[in-house]
Amino acid sequence: MQARIPQIINTTVTKIGNLASWINVGIILLILTDVIARYLFNATKTWVIELEWHLFGLLFLLGMSYALQQDKHIRVDLFYEKYSERNKKIVDTVGHLIFLIPWCIVILITSYKYTANSFYIQEGSPNPNGLPFRYVIKSFIFIGFLLLLLTGIAKIWDHISSLRKERN
Repeated sequence: MQARIPQIINTTVTKIGNLASWINVGIILLILTDVIARYLFNATKTWVIELEWHLFGLLFLLGMSYALQQDKHIRVDLFYEKYSERNKKIVDTVGHLIFLIPWCIVILITSYKYTANSFYIQEGSPNPNGLPFRYVIKSFIFIGFLLLLLTGIAKIWDHISSLRKERN
């Protein structure tokens, strides 16, 4: 059962990442429509602009765990690419334990309070004709970082399992 947990996390993150990639299509169509309306008809709506950045936020928040899982995240390093696969796994594991996991926990604690307050006051857009239900979009901060935390844990699990197999 324990070995299935990382597999369940990876499958879930892959499905969410694939679904999130379709948000790009929505953003492109929405921006295209907004640009056409703005330049051809001199008209734009507040809710359209807000929806654009809400969708971009969703793309980022739901896509970051997928990027980590697929090892497509940005890595600033001088030596990493020259390391052996074993040393890369060690560096990744230590990095996840020291940086990723603690920061995800900090953001989860902070965003929970932030989101709970937003739900409590039923927060909507402060702009006239803006989108209601801002608290829903804010809840994805918590969801996105929870997925990132779980992905980090799954990566650590996979690396440690792989390093143990190499040793035997």
